[in-house]
Amino acid sequence: MAKSKVLAGIDIGSSKVATLIAQYNEEEGKLSVVGVSSIPSRGVRKGQIVDIEEAAESVVSSVESAERMAGYSLDRAFVSIGGAHIESRNSHGVVAVADPSGEITAHDVERVIEAARAISLPEAREILHVLPREYKVDGETLVKDPEGMSGVRLEVETHLITGSTSAAKNIFKCVSEVGITPEALVFSGLASSFSVLSETDKELGVVLVDIGGGTTSITAYIEGAIAFSSVLPIGGRNVTNDIAAGLRVSLDSAEKIKTSLSDDGRMKKTEGEEADTINLGILGIEEEEKKVSKKTLADGIIKPRMNEIFAMVAMELSNKNIIGRVPSGIVITGGGALCAGTLESARRVLSLPARVGKPVGVTGLTDEIESPVYAGAVGLLLYGAKEQKREESGWSPGGFIPKFSDIPGRGLIDKVGEIFKKLLP
Repeated sequence: MAKSKVLAGIDIGSSKVATLIAQYNEEEGKLSVVGVSSIPSRGVRKGQIVDIEEAAESVVSSVESAERMAGYSLDRAFVSIGGAHIESRNSHGVVAVADPSGEITAHDVERVIEAARAISLPEAREILHVLPREYKVDGETLVKDPEGMSGVRLEVETHLITGSTSAAKNIFKCVSEVGITPEALVFSGLASSFSVLSETDKELGVVLVDIGGGTTSITAYIEGAIAFSSVLPIGGRNVTNDIAAGLRVSLDSAEKIKTSLSDDGRMKKTEGEEADTINLGILGIEEEEKKVSKKTLADGIIKPRMNEIFAMVAMELSNKNIIGRVPSGIVITGGGALCAGTLESARRVLSLPARVGKPVGVTGLTDEIESPVYAGAVGLLLYGAKEQKREESGWSPGGFIPKFSDIPGRGLIDKVGEIFKKLLP
């Protein structure tokens, strides 16, 4: 009988807290989603927790709802972390192979990764991820997995993602309120790339733009390895605010109007509506204005804000000389990918191919999660599955993300855990 484990992902965002619970078949390596929950988040602003109590209540509600659906009680989960405090940089590490006459061992790989981690950081920041991009063995480049090879000098090029220690501690506390221990804090943009991007996309070169409620995460892959990641403090909620201000309606009404439009800025004509108007009464909105022009809404309010978001993305990519190295173009995910005119804005501003990315790679309750909104949550499950494989087979860095708590020096989880214990009565 196939062994199975329960994996869970908690995606804490500015607009929602999504919890997914899945059964992981170890022999087949398959994930079957058995519990889904999405609760409007409170106490979270631009990806960061600003009210511990309100955020904790949202996490508790989301987790308990998913637990009831799945019939499981969680004690561990992979948790997302985002916000403008996320930063990244590339780092180089080099070591002498311990046994030059033998083979490169897993210990040598750990040592060179640790060497790449040895960078100067402010006291309030921690390394979240150390992502190997490529290894070099005695000058031979583009080595994916050096273990077992012969050589005397081992080098690694890595991508480091760092975050605020206080932001991580706040997330740790919120999740602990429901009795769950975070197995790892995973950058939300990285998690989304697990569920949305194919290996072919990554090899050719691609940029994932995850437009959430309060932030937009950028993750760029070149030649199969992550090369750049960043977070912009702007997202889908800014579009809602623009609609509310432009039409002089409440934020709740503005959100209903925004979601009523499909990506191309049009909506099927419903009874009682004209071709180019939205009847607010049909949407359950009782405002002074009874009808709104779809063209005015899409072209005059939504597209200018989307153009601004992609102009900021273009600036970030240009500064890192990435735009000309991603022939696969732009993949857009997150709730903002559903806004009217998103693809058109991306193609026009970035002059690259663009498509909407939906999460794949899981089975089970897929009808519930076949939406860009759940890209991050599904990605957390896939991240967890790869961690399980890594633990079962021993660490093989080629293609896997090293768990930072496994590397000497421990890192964020241990330090945050120590801080949290001190806060307990």
